[in-house]
Amino acid sequence: MSGAPPLTLARLNSMNQTGFTTALGFAFELSPWVVERAWSDRPFASVEALHDAMMAVLNAATSADKLALIRAHPELASKAAIAKQLTAESNAEQASAGLDRLTPEEFARFHDLNAAYRERFGFPFIICVRLNDKASILAAMQARLANDETAEIAEAITQIGLISKLRLLDAVKI
Repeated sequence: MSGAPPLTLARLNSMNQTGFTTALGFAFELSPWVVERAWSDRPFASVEALHDAMMAVLNAATSADKLALIRAHPELASKAAIAKQLTAESNAEQASAGLDRLTPEEFARFHDLNAAYRERFGFPFIICVRLNDKASILAAMQARLANDETAEIAEAITQIGLISKLRLLDAVKI
């Protein structure tokens, strides 16, 4: 550990915008703007309130900003994921669902579904892998290919909400 004090709500509530964004920027994959824009809603009474403020920022964002956030996420079980070349959070999350230990057949299935999904929607498939396993992720990938773009963007934002909430709950101490 770096020896830095733990992230507490009290500490976060007292930070300036830059410190706050730096401390929590990991919560939304390569998109610290979500955290930065929520800073003005301090003080936060709970991690849930903190997350709610961030989700309000995301829900109020432009379609272009939402798509940029969605596109910042890595594909599941991609070559970069297998090589551990993702953010630390994404590496750990994908490993938690066993996506770093796929058989050649499973890897090929993920690759094919990722390609079909990206071809259809123009962005990567997003699911909160910590709440799923390989089988449920593959089933969701297949099923969600039938969605229209509007429904799939909404589902991706919902899944990003789940991912970011778990990341915050892990990092912020009461």
